[in-house]
Amino acid sequence: MSTSRPTMEDVAALAGVSRALVSIVFRGTAGASPTTRERVLAAAAELGYQPDRRASRLGRTRTRMLGVVFGVGHAFHGDLVDSLYAAAEGSAYEVVLSGVTPRRGEEEAVRALLAERCEAVILIGSGLSSGALAELAGRLPTVSLARDVRVPGLDVVRTDDAEGLRQAVTHLHALGHTAIVHTDGGRAPGAAQRRRGYHTAVRRLGLAEAPLLTGGIAEEDGARAAAELLASSTPATAVTAFNDRCALGLIETVRRAGRRVPEDLSVVGFDDIRAASYAHIALTTIRQDADALGRLAIQRALARLEEGSPPAAPAVVPPTLIVRSTTSPVRLPDGSAG
Repeated sequence: MSTSRPTMEDVAALAGVSRALVSIVFRGTAGASPTTRERVLAAAAELGYQPDRRASRLGRTRTRMLGVVFGVGHAFHGDLVDSLYAAAEGSAYEVVLSGVTPRRGEEEAVRALLAERCEAVILIGSGLSSGALAELAGRLPTVSLARDVRVPGLDVVRTDDAEGLRQAVTHLHALGHTAIVHTDGGRAPGAAQRRRGYHTAVRRLGLAEAPLLTGGIAEEDGARAAAELLASSTPATAVTAFNDRCALGLIETVRRAGRRVPEDLSVVGFDDIRAASYAHIALTTIRQDADALGRLAIQRALARLEEGSPPAAPAVVPPTLIVRSTTSPVRLPDGSAG
């Protein structure tokens, strides 16, 4: 028995019909009787035949594909991809992914989607310059998801990052913390807004603004920030981290150094990735509503494609504070809770 992939000709031979009739059945067009359609589908199921969608798109004017660029290894990007698939289900559009890795840049990821003739592109946490974004938006409907950027012709769907940090700082202050530091996200999308939210919150609460810790988006960045904190003479009883992965790296490092979380140091993350809710982690964090973000991004793309709508004002989704076990009331010098 051949182990090669079954073809349309194989299905036609087993069903006793022409290849043209098999093609009609899988295109869903008129020309095949119900009996013939059933016979073709039964033959295809028996052979394990799946139509080549890419080949079937050749020659079509429209591909009905929505391209999505995402960062491989970014936990929250995975949550957003899942939400995009769910939001696009039943829309007659297919989601096509193109990943960004340490050895594959975002420009290459975008080029691959353009080569596939995607009709619109959704960029998750894009790092492209404003000029590159403007050029892309001039070619096809483009949605910037999880990055606030003002570019003509570009749709933006994002979380209110500044509000998220305000909630984090306010939560820690309500627990009695006055020495609160922030682990910065550097040039990552959303980092500037989260810095602004931190500075605004501590000023409004009358707290001292501590120097920002050098952070980033991954666990190793959190570990570096923790080492910086441990070596600093700046007193701190609480930390707001740029994201959950950074928070996890920070927590692991300070615990290895003998400091307890949350007894000695309260920590708040950002994103609410799946790992944040695991019982052995139980990270207090700021939740981004991935389902709402994905739904709005798909709606924006389809509005451009189906209705010819111009780019709308940025869609800003409010975040939510999720309190778990990495924050607690500040400890007084005698060890009691404040």
